[in-house]
Amino acid sequence: MAKRRLKKKYKVILISIFSIICLIGLIYSLINIINWKKDVDENNNIQEKIEDNITVVEPINEEETKVKYDIDFKTLKETNKDTIAYVKVNNTNIDYVVVKGSNNSYYLNHNFEKNWNIAGWIFGDYHNKFDESDKNLIIYGHNTKDGSMFGTLKKILDKDWYENEENHIVVLVTENGQYEYQVFSSYSITPEDYYINTIFKDNNEFDGFVKKIKSRTVYNYNVEVTGEDKILTLSSCIGDGKKRVVLHAKLIGKVDFE
Repeated sequence: MAKRRLKKKYKVILISIFSIICLIGLIYSLINIINWKKDVDENNNIQEKIEDNITVVEPINEEETKVKYDIDFKTLKETNKDTIAYVKVNNTNIDYVVVKGSNNSYYLNHNFEKNWNIAGWIFGDYHNKFDESDKNLIIYGHNTKDGSMFGTLKKILDKDWYENEENHIVVLVTENGQYEYQVFSSYSITPEDYYINTIFKDNNEFDGFVKKIKSRTVYNYNVEVTGEDKILTLSSCIGDGKKRVVLHAKLIGKVDFE
């Protein structure tokens, strides 16, 4: 009888401990959700303010066929001197000002106003110069659940996105001008350093590099890329960070600012 009571007592204690652990886990999860929502809302508010410094100039006649993006870099740099570019990918939510820090970790958890933020911001690889000399220009962003930052980059893996050729042109704007890049490869892959390489000893090495990343694509974009080209790479995580979704596009044109 005593053993039975003792066993029952231990069972009650174990159930109580388990219940406490579950409660702590629930509270922790709720705190994380609340903090995430707060950080995402803060970034969305910042993005709304940034949009006041972006003017979309539609073509005014048949001779001008390209949409132009007038970015007030001077005003943006007053808020964050790390402002380096603006990037847009059609039929995604990627429509962001790009910053560049002194490393590739700061903007993983800091936003445009340099406040601590779980969602971070869109940032360029610190190895890149963004001065037309880069062979592989790389931009990173978090895969957020609400679709902000690079949360919609995974759309490039969808057949519907691929079949719309208007989506194959990525716009990048810097203080030097507006650049157009044509997508030639899109895929997902386990985390690695190969595709984010920014240093190549010569065009032959770069030619081998572009052949490799082109062979990975899930769709055939019918775009020729050689060692003479310059490319843009967009990268984000998917699958709870276990894989990366990657877009590569080659430089095909530039609009100089007057």
